[in-house]
Amino acid sequence: MRYGLIGSTGRMGKEIIEVFKGHDLVLEVNDTGIFRHGEPEVIVDFSNREVLKTTIELAAQFGAGMVIGTTALSQSDFATLKTLSQKVPVVQSYNFSTGINILKMILREFSPLLEGFEAEVIETHHSGKKDAPSGTALMLKDATGRDLPIHSLRVGGVPGDHSIVFANEGEVIEITHRAISRKVFAIGALTAARFCLEHEKGFYSFEEVIKWTQK
Repeated sequence: MRYGLIGSTGRMGKEIIEVFKGHDLVLEVNDTGIFRHGEPEVIVDFSNREVLKTTIELAAQFGAGMVIGTTALSQSDFATLKTLSQKVPVVQSYNFSTGINILKMILREFSPLLEGFEAEVIETHHSGKKDAPSGTALMLKDATGRDLPIHSLRVGGVPGDHSIVFANEGEVIEITHRAISRKVFAIGALTAARFCLEHEKGFYSFEEVIKWTQK
């Protein structure tokens, strides 16, 4: 697979390069410029929304699929991505770990049974993460179908901890997902990139990618 990488010198960029070993990195975008050694089939972007316009332009230029893990996207950003998806496959998620996306499915199905419980979301990330609450916390909140309070912590080097707590006067249910390494997100990105090679144009979630792997 020939792939392009936006933010190749960042924390996630380095992790992606490591996990994508054996595939050809033919396009890099980082703080020093754009470096191209061939035409990418897929472009991966886990950087920040300030460079999203460049990423979309490159994907359109090369007809490349796109794996986008950038957080804090606006409604306008989503509209632009969906326009791009009319030409190429786009996989978008705020979290590319299998566990979080399965947790979303669980919450979507079973949260209605806990209607009488109070509920809140707690998320912890490294001190360098700029957006709060995290995109993942917002995804989990949306999966419950309820407008839940979200508590955000930014400390140390935590890759990502997310908990949702349901409680009434007699019992507590707490569900926690803990990412112990950024590698899990890079592995998810590789799976999504392979998905793009197998699919036509369209806007896809990582949940759809997970279900595809089970076929």
